[in-house]
Amino acid sequence: MPLQNRVNPLGEININPSRGTLMGNRGILHDENKNLKSVSKIKGWVTCKLEFKDRKRELMAPNRYTELFFLDEATAFSAGHRPCAECRRDRYNEFKLKWLEANRELLDGQKESIGNIDKILHTERINKKEKVSYVAYMNELPSGTIFEDEKILYLVWNSELYEWNYEGYSVSNKSILSKEVRVLTPKSYVRMFKKGFVPFVHDSVKE
Repeated sequence: MPLQNRVNPLGEININPSRGTLMGNRGILHDENKNLKSVSKIKGWVTCKLEFKDRKRELMAPNRYTELFFLDEATAFSAGHRPCAECRRDRYNEFKLKWLEANRELLDGQKESIGNIDKILHTERINKKEKVSYVAYMNELPSGTIFEDEKILYLVWNSELYEWNYEGYSVSNKSILSKEVRVLTPKSYVRMFKKGFVPFVHDSVKE
């Protein structure tokens, strides 16, 4: 039976049998019966490679972090995760550089450490276990951003919209309009995308 470990753009952790392209970590969220008891235990929400140095893990092993899975990097960013500094070091370095370029003022003079960045990100992703979102105009969102409109989740990509689901994306017949929508991707990530950082997307998206 599938475990409750698939994350959607809202940051929700659900049961779904489809396989993701990235793994993630928010700390130990499960109990000894592999049932989820929490949505977050740490502020450093990361995304990892599915395979790294031949390491083998039992999913939801006792007293080990809960392995979470994502369709792609755009989904992970929307949920509030960032690249891991160990298994995705090059991507992490690129991320930190671009995040600081777009958002340095948010640190308000504090040290430019990933710990301080994670503290800011945590306020942008979740508040009392609820997803943090905000309203913006659809036509002002950069590629890689995910938003919700009329209870459907959309990815903005190369001036087109794609409907999100756990298995992949489908081309939407909706046009990008000057319309207010609920943006799920955290604000600092959207600013980072505007600076040229492009998240990886699932291969169901037409390039």
